[in-house]
Amino acid sequence: MTNKTRLARTSPQVATLLLLMLCFCFGSHVVAQEQTLPIVPGQGPRKPAETEMETQQKRAAEKVENAKRQQDIKKDTDKLLQLATELKQYVDKTDEHTLSVAVIKKAEEIEKLAHVVKEKMKGQ
Repeated sequence: MTNKTRLARTSPQVATLLLLMLCFCFGSHVVAQEQTLPIVPGQGPRKPAETEMETQQKRAAEKVENAKRQQDIKKDTDKLLQLATELKQYVDKTDEHTLSVAVIKKAEEIEKLAHVVKEKMKGQ
């Protein structure tokens, strides 16, 4: 095998190796230039353009939203209690041989409302 043949076989390998080395050198230079922002506990990374005033406004809006959600949950649980009481009254009026359609509908209504309350409690 001649030197020309050996050089012809290794040229693509050498070119690939050189290309990889260049990518590594320039890639590490780009990574070194990335800006890191401080992480505030409980907030995650902050945007550089966000001012302290905007952050306070967002927190105030979240508090108002949470208070409204809490009121909705309270109202819905009061309704759940009322529906459960009505369901118990319907069941007490029936005997083992009768199944009222109203009882089934009341149970379905309770189930749907309980699902809504659960989702609100999750914050969704």
